[in-house]
Amino acid sequence: MTGTGHGAAAGAGTGGAVGPTADEGLERWRLILGAPAERATGPLGRDAAARDAALEWLYGRDADLERRGVRSGPSGTRTGGDGPSRVTAVDWLDDVHRLFPKETVERLERDAVERYGIDEIVTDPDVLARVEPSATLLRAVLRTKHLMNPEVLAMARRIVEAVVRDLMDRLRPELRRAFTGARSRRPSRLPSARDFDFRATIRANLAHYLPEQRRVLIERPHFHSRTRRHLEQWQLILLVDQSGSMVDSVIHSAVTAACLWSLPGLRTHLIAFDTAVVDLTSEVADPVELLMGVQLGGGTDIARAVDHAAALVDNPRRSIVAVVSDFYEGGDPYRLVRTVRGLVAQGTTVLALAALDEEADPVYDRELAGRLAEAGAHVGAMTPGRLAEFVAEKVGR
Repeated sequence: MTGTGHGAAAGAGTGGAVGPTADEGLERWRLILGAPAERATGPLGRDAAARDAALEWLYGRDADLERRGVRSGPSGTRTGGDGPSRVTAVDWLDDVHRLFPKETVERLERDAVERYGIDEIVTDPDVLARVEPSATLLRAVLRTKHLMNPEVLAMARRIVEAVVRDLMDRLRPELRRAFTGARSRRPSRLPSARDFDFRATIRANLAHYLPEQRRVLIERPHFHSRTRRHLEQWQLILLVDQSGSMVDSVIHSAVTAACLWSLPGLRTHLIAFDTAVVDLTSEVADPVELLMGVQLGGGTDIARAVDHAAALVDNPRRSIVAVVSDFYEGGDPYRLVRTVRGLVAQGTTVLALAALDEEADPVYDRELAGRLAEAGAHVGAMTPGRLAEFVAEKVGR
C-alpha cells in the first residue's frame, strides 16, 4: 500500500507456529508498513506480494485514494485508469481464504462488511456460495436482507442457520447448568460424574492407601444428591430493541428465547420493538425464521414496548420483564419510568439490560438508565448465560 500500511490484519496474516524467519519477519514488516518500507525490507516474495495485493484491494479504500487521485465506485472499488482488470469481491474472497489463516480471514471479512460496506460479500450469490458462516456475516445478512432477491435470500439463510446453531450449542450447556437442581449435602446412591464427592470418597477410602505407590484404592466412591427445584409457573417477557445498533442483542435474544422456550416452569415471550411493537412469541421455537423476519432500523419507543409487556403480565410476583436496549428513548421517557415504577410496585422483576451478547460491552444512555434504577429496575449488562442464571434463580425459589 502506498503511503500507509495495512495494520493489524497484515501483522496477523503471516508467520508460522514457531515464529517467522528473518526474511519472513521483514516481509511482515513490509506488509504492515506499506510500500515505503520496501527500501529497508527488500522486495516481497511471490506469496507475500499476493497477500499485499489482497490487503491493498480492501484497505486501499482509505484516505490515500484521494491523495493519489484514484476515484472510488459506489462500494469503494476502484474505477477508471489503465491498471489491471477489476478484482471482484468473489476473486478477493478466494484470494484471502487461500493466503491467510482463518482468524485473519475473519478480520478481513469483518472490515469489508462493517468498515467499508462491501455488500457484495453477503448479496452476491457467488460469494455466498464460498463464504464461511460467521457472526460478522450473520449481522451483515440481517442488515442487508432487504436488498436480496429470493434466490440470494435462500443462500444467505445458510449463514443464519449455521451461526444460530453454533450459538445454541454453546448456550444450551449454560442453561442446563442453571436450571439443574443444586447439590445437596445428602449422599446419593446414583453414580454421576458431575456429582462425584471427592472429599467424602477420600475420607472413606483412606484405609486403602498404598504408601509405596502414593495412591488410594477407591473401593466405594461417594456422590452428592441433588435437590429438585420446586418449579412454579413463571413468565419471562423479553423486550428487544431492534434498531440498527442493537443487531447483536437481537441475535442473542432470539437464541436465548429459543433455548428457554421448552424449559419447565417458564413461559417465554419475545417482543421486538422500534417505534412499533411486534410480538414474535409464536416464532420463538424457530430462531432462524424469527431472525429472517426481523426488520432492523427505525426509531425507538421503549415506553410503548414496556406498556405492551405490562398488559401481558399474568402474575406480577412470578413475572420478569427484561428490556434489552441502549435506552436512547425516542418516545416518552416519563411514561417509561412511570410504567416501570408501577410494574415494580406490583411485584414484577424488571431488568433494564444494556447489552445481550457474548461480551456484554454496554453502550447506553446512562441518564435514563439511572432513572429506571431509581424506579426499581435492575440495570446492567448481561450475557445470555448470565440472564439464564438470573431467571433460574428466580424460578427455582
